Amino acid sequence: MAPDDEHPGTRPAAWRDDATGGDSPYAGRPAPDADIAYRTLTYEVTGRIARITFDRPERGNAITADTPIELAHAVERADLDPRVHVTVLSGRGKGFCGGYDLSIFAEDGLSPTSSAQSTAGTVLDPTVQARNHDPAGTWDPMIDYQMMSRFNRGFASLLHANKPVVAKLHGFAVAGGSDIALFADQIICADDTKIGYPPTRVWGIPAAGMWAHRLGDQRAKRLLFTGDCLTGRQAADWGLAVESCPAEELDERTEQLLNRIARVPINQLIMTKLALNSALLNQGVANSGMVGTVFDGISRHTREGYAFQSRSTTAGFRQAVRERDEPFGDWKRAGGDNTSETNASGTSE
Repeated sequence: MAPDDEHPGTRPAAWRDDATGGDSPYAGRPAPDADIAYRTLTYEVTGRIARITFDRPERGNAITADTPIELAHAVERADLDPRVHVTVLSGRGKGFCGGYDLSIFAEDGLSPTSSAQSTAGTVLDPTVQARNHDPAGTWDPMIDYQMMSRFNRGFASLLHANKPVVAKLHGFAVAGGSDIALFADQIICADDTKIGYPPTRVWGIPAAGMWAHRLGDQRAKRLLFTGDCLTGRQAADWGLAVESCPAEELDERTEQLLNRIARVPINQLIMTKLALNSALLNQGVANSGMVGTVFDGISRHTREGYAFQSRSTTAGFRQAVRERDEPFGDWKRAGGDNTSETNASGTSE
C-alpha cells in the first residue's frame, strides 16, 4: 500500500497525472516502438498528442492503396499508447487530402503503382481490378466491393478508435478526402477550406456514407445532388465542422482544442466516445457505408461512368474533370496538381 504522503488525495488534481507514472499499470514500462516509416503519412507523438500527417504534398495528399492500411496502423498505434490522449489528423502542403489518386484509378485503368504490401493474386491485384473495370468485359460487383470496402475500413478507423480523433482541414478535403475527414470525431478547418464530393456529378458516390449522419438529410442531399462544396466557414455554420477560423489562425486554434482534450483522463475520453458513438452507430452508419460502397462501384460501371473513365484515359483526368465541372461554374486548377479531385474544389456560395 502506498504511503499516506503518496495518496492521490494529497496531491492537487491527481487525476491529471500522466497515465504511465505512480501506481499506473504502465509504470516503468518502455515507450512503444517509434521507429516505423510509412509511404503516405508521418506519425509522431508530442506530449499527449499523436500527430498523423498525410505526406504526399506533391500529389495533393491523394489516396493510394497504401493510405488506408497505413492510416489504420497509425491510429492503432495512438490507441495503444498510454501516453496519447488525443490524435490529430492533418495534411502537409496545400491541402488536407484531394481524394483518390486518379492518375492511378482513372487515367491508367486502375493500375496502381506498387504498394508496400504485395497484392498479387488477390482481390487487390491491380490486374484483377483493371480486368473487372473493362467495359467490354463482365463486371463482378463483389470484386469491386471487396476492394473499396477495405479503403472504407481503413478510413473508419478514425471513428472506431477508442480515443478522440480531430481532423484539421485546410485547402481542400474533397471526394475521398472528405470521406476520411467525416469519420473524425471533431473537424476544425480554415474558413476557406473546400469540403465536398464533386464525383457525385459522375463516376462516384461517397463510399463512407457519412454525409447524412453528419449533416442531416436535406443538407446532405443539397451537396450530393449537385456535387457542390462547402467552404470551411459554411461547414461550421452547417454543423459539419465544430469550428472554423482564418487560415493563419488554424494551427493555434487546433492546438488549443487538442490541449483541452488532452487534459482529460484517457479512460474518461474513451467512455465518452463510446457512449456518444453508440447513438451514431445506432443510426445505421455501417449500413450507410455498405450501401454507399456498393453504389460507388455501380456509378463507375454505368454508361456515363464508362464515358468518364474513357475520357480520362484519352484526354487525361484533368480535362475530364474540367468538362464535368465547368457547367457548374467551379472548375479550378489546384496548384498544378492534376492527379486528384483537388481540381474539383467548387463551392456552394
